[in-house]
Amino acid sequence: MASQGEAHPYVPHDLKLPGFVPLFLSQSEIVGVYGISSLLVVVFMWIFSGFVPKLSKTDRVLMCWWIFTGLTHMVLEGYFVFTPDFYQKTSPVYLAEVWKEYSKGDSRYVGRDAAVLSVEGVTAVIEGPACLLAVYAIATKKAYRHVLQLSICLGQLYGTAIYFITAVLEGDNFSTSPFYYYAYYVFANHFWVWIPSLIVIHCWKKICAAVNVHEQKTKTR
Repeated sequence: MASQGEAHPYVPHDLKLPGFVPLFLSQSEIVGVYGISSLLVVVFMWIFSGFVPKLSKTDRVLMCWWIFTGLTHMVLEGYFVFTPDFYQKTSPVYLAEVWKEYSKGDSRYVGRDAAVLSVEGVTAVIEGPACLLAVYAIATKKAYRHVLQLSICLGQLYGTAIYFITAVLEGDNFSTSPFYYYAYYVFANHFWVWIPSLIVIHCWKKICAAVNVHEQKTKTR
């Protein structure tokens, strides 16, 4: 077992992390578990959505996305928000290992940066449950499903923008190497840029079409 208080690998090297305990799991173990569990969640939702009558493939894909991103927000990011001592765990706790590993790409997490903590707090507590509500709304064809998805996406895009902008303003020097910078900081977050953007366009078109139909019906009365 690694000894408590060992020097940490993060940048800046003078970052104070009292009681830091090094990783127990390897990168492949951490990423592998997350990848496999995420795949199982998506596959389950794809199969489940197939039993919901009159759902388009687009809606089924959206349900897969919302269950994945909702659980990611609530479980993974929720753990970070409510476990400030995750880097001090003296036994292998998987979620703590995830954040100790991810902090190699962005040490603001292990350093409990106020901007990151605020964004993740809102994401975990508000957007996470909203994502699961979106799954239900799509499956049951609720009238508010497009407005709800649009709102969540705008929140995700805003949070992602704050995440990247604050990093730039603070010097953008939080990764231990270019590999971790591009693998974790850039690649792991880019999905929450282009996927919400596509969903915003999709929902915008649906909402506009519904309004046009309503206005046409109103004019013919």
